[in-house]
Amino acid sequence: MEILDLGSIDRHFIRAVEEESGQDVSHCYQCGNCTAGCPLSFAYDIPVHQIMRLIQLGQKEKVLRSHAIWLCATCETCTTRCPCEVDVARVMDTLRIMARREGTVSEEGVRRFYDTFLDSVKRHGRLYEVGLLMRYNLLSGRPFADADLGPKVLGKGKLHFLPENIKGVEAIKGIFDRFAKKRGA
Repeated sequence: MEILDLGSIDRHFIRAVEEESGQDVSHCYQCGNCTAGCPLSFAYDIPVHQIMRLIQLGQKEKVLRSHAIWLCATCETCTTRCPCEVDVARVMDTLRIMARREGTVSEEGVRRFYDTFLDSVKRHGRLYEVGLLMRYNLLSGRPFADADLGPKVLGKGKLHFLPENIKGVEAIKGIFDRFAKKRGA
């Protein structure tokens, strides 16, 4: 059993999580409903209710280095089941943003997927699935992963081989540019 050093409580981290997520994490009393309902808890290194407790204890490093925050699918089951109405999924999103800012991404493949997804939306105004998969696979060093599925899906007309830009794609690019400018400031 790991003993907690109460001198290592990062109160700034607690405030930052609460401010950025808009949630009062002190309302969580670790009932475990979030963990019990989470379809991915089997894959987590730290269960969701324990992530919430670690935030309350200001354990920034342990939380931001956890794999759980990256494996969360943001399905919002945890939020729906919370008797204290804490938006746990929003807290997990906030933790991913904070981890990226700190450069402590523990699941590089998930980060790579997010980046590739957002790049597709920026370029086309919507998701271009074939491009996303091809680029993600290339960046992952597995260029032919799932290649056998391509002809099956393309043949059913579910995916388009060429990207289709939406009307107003420049407005979408503008949103990304404003965000990048604000983030760089």
